[in-house]
Amino acid sequence: MPDYLDDLRLAHVLADAADAATMARFKALDLKVETKPDMTPVSEADKGAEELIRGQLQRARPRDAVLGEEYGIEGTGPRRWVVDPIDGTKNYVRGVPVWATLISLMEAGPSRSGGAESGGGYQPVVGVVSAPALGRRWWAAKGHGAFTGRSLSSASRLQVSRVSKLSDASFAYSSLSGWEEQGRLGGFLDLTRAVWRTRGYGDFWPYMMVAEGSVDICAEPELSLWDMAANAIIVTEAGGSFTGLDGRPGPHSGNAAASNGLLHDALLDHLNDRY
Repeated sequence: MPDYLDDLRLAHVLADAADAATMARFKALDLKVETKPDMTPVSEADKGAEELIRGQLQRARPRDAVLGEEYGIEGTGPRRWVVDPIDGTKNYVRGVPVWATLISLMEAGPSRSGGAESGGGYQPVVGVVSAPALGRRWWAAKGHGAFTGRSLSSASRLQVSRVSKLSDASFAYSSLSGWEEQGRLGGFLDLTRAVWRTRGYGDFWPYMMVAEGSVDICAEPELSLWDMAANAIIVTEAGGSFTGLDGRPGPHSGNAAASNGLLHDALLDHLNDRY
């Protein structure tokens, strides 16, 4: 099995460049913000960070494909870099420090759902989540575990919690509206009543806290591949479970459920209880 460590080192270099670019425009009074066709915001920093990452990948890995939130898919082949230049743009444009650049390398393998176009045949093998305004970074490579720290040489290993009862669990989520739109609000609310604690952290952060063991379960009802790929490899390499709400492993279901593994079936049971 490839060790992916060279790819992980490259992902850190990409994240360093993106961090410098996004922090330079964070809280800038003249930051330009537009509304995309799906009515979500995109800033000049989102576009600039993705362009920067794509440019470095073109030089360092010219044969690899790149899929990004702002500029779509470019290239073909068994290796695909997946980039969310700023996960948490709404926070970014309002000056809230909870946002991150998500970078993942995915490799083609046996497809669980769909072909290369849907991304179903690709699985994440490297992931970096860098949140410079929080001063935090998390990363993982397949078979090498998950870590957090300031650099590859100064890091601590991540490990999910051992909480085994929902009544003792901390549950993190994004918002209520998506669960209601999908007809899952009843199961969601029932879950919030069953757990010890709930918090609406949102975006990448709950998944990183699951990997760290400070949160036990989290879920979101509607996501894109670039929202999930890096999170998925970090959670699983930390010993946790990452699936769609349908239970399918990996980041291909259009939604996500992550846990320490011990609570995963109970998490899915509640969120699939439609009433």
